Amino acid sequence: MAVVEGLTEFLPVSSTGHMIIAGKMIGFEGAVVDVFEVFIQFGAILSVLFIYGERFRKFFTADGWKYESGFSVWHVAAGCVPCMGIAFLLYRAIKESLFNPFTVAIGLVLGALLLMLAEHWAKGRELQDNLDKMTLRQAFCIGIFQILSLWPGFSRSGSTIAGGMLVGLSRRASAAYTFIMAVPVMFAAAMYDLYKNYAVLNTNDFKTLAIGFVVAGIVAYLSIFWFVRFVGKNRLTVFAWYRIVLAVFTMYYFYY
Repeated sequence: MAVVEGLTEFLPVSSTGHMIIAGKMIGFEGAVVDVFEVFIQFGAILSVLFIYGERFRKFFTADGWKYESGFSVWHVAAGCVPCMGIAFLLYRAIKESLFNPFTVAIGLVLGALLLMLAEHWAKGRELQDNLDKMTLRQAFCIGIFQILSLWPGFSRSGSTIAGGMLVGLSRRASAAYTFIMAVPVMFAAAMYDLYKNYAVLNTNDFKTLAIGFVVAGIVAYLSIFWFVRFVGKNRLTVFAWYRIVLAVFTMYYFYY
């Protein structure tokens, strides 16, 4: 499960959807499992901090708070606030109604269509490849797209990368913004989930949590490096078709 998390967290294929499908298939379910799936996300977060350390260090300087000096804290906040606000209001409804293979399959297909739409729109257009020239308006619009990721299977990285392309950013710039913006969003979501569920843990669970944390972090680190190189030269359509195939498999496996 930690390998699944690390591989899929930053690819436009939905880590939540994969975790739900994989967990159901191998019977990896329950209250402690819910905490495990949340906790190992901290490993993935740490991998982003290592790769984009220079960007994050800038946020702790005066220039990091000046939006006119390039990519800043305000660009991250503009992308995070819409999704985090909606997630806080709909947390219980999302957890109770949307975390099942059927809704994941729907999200996988809809997310695939969004990726195809973004690629079709971007074809032949000159997109902005410099993250430091990104506007606050673009950041906020990408944040609106990120709301779609609250539906399991849609994919946070998929919706934001597609959104970035639709507002004029290149695949590479959209991916970089997506990874950086993931840190506060994932951290807030993981901390909230842990706060809600930490009481189910006992001392015997910490070894499992530690293994998951390390494995997810290492795999996520390698996954990000590979994906950044991939999007620099290739279209995202291959991920869209993969999502459709996975959706068909999910419906067949669980409901046929």
